[in-house]
Amino acid sequence: MINRYTVIGQPIAHSLSPVVHQLFGELTQRKIHYSRTEATPETFAAIVSDWQSSGAKGCNVTAPFKESAVDQCQRLSANALRAGSVNTIHMHRDGSRVGHNTDGVGLVADIVSNKRTSLAARRILLLGAGGAARGVIAPLLAAGPALIHIANRTIGRAETLVDLFDDLGPVSASGYDALVEQAAFDVVINATTLSLNGGMPALPDSIVSHNCLAYDMSYGPRDTAFMCWSKSKGATTSNGLGMLVEQAAESFLIWEGVRPKTRMAYPRLRELLS
Repeated sequence: MINRYTVIGQPIAHSLSPVVHQLFGELTQRKIHYSRTEATPETFAAIVSDWQSSGAKGCNVTAPFKESAVDQCQRLSANALRAGSVNTIHMHRDGSRVGHNTDGVGLVADIVSNKRTSLAARRILLLGAGGAARGVIAPLLAAGPALIHIANRTIGRAETLVDLFDDLGPVSASGYDALVEQAAFDVVINATTLSLNGGMPALPDSIVSHNCLAYDMSYGPRDTAFMCWSKSKGATTSNGLGMLVEQAAESFLIWEGVRPKTRMAYPRLRELLS
């Protein structure tokens, strides 16, 4: 029997998730088939339901549907419940769906283990307040930073996240224009979708330093505008390929019961991106 999975988003043609999960299947000797599915806000719910009705075992959810996916699940894991954001749906034989969020665990694993950058006692700037940002705040706070400051075009959305997570650690919020009042950060994470269209938020030069890690949760064959800007200010930069792989491994564990050795997948993925 071949277990079937898909990733649902808009746009979705750029996603490397099928390649990652097929590699994981080979590494763990699991027979799976993983595809891409384009959706719209109007069709998303029906696509999730039809996918389960077809006998599939699960799906990943990416922008812009991570918050909408919460309503498509009967139960939520602790991470998904806290975040109000789902990136992994496990479809059970009894017809129920359980929503999980593996984004934050994947991000922290990539930064701490792969990039060898400690988050403890560090000042972190998180750009964006959508589903991608929601999913990473709790795991970032669990790493013990001095502060997570959330900046967003609409300050009210950032302040909502402060209210949701301030019991877990030090969190603050502002609009992008108020960042000029902030001291330089140790880690800046771009969780906006602007990189998908070649853009980035308007940011003051003062937020990055030569010791800063500038991390874009998007990935591709070339540096994003955010990465280029950060590099010109002296920061060390990274795209989100490592996060993609590590969060995917957590999803694979939920579905297939085994976590792949992710280090075996990176050479092939870097070859594809280049």
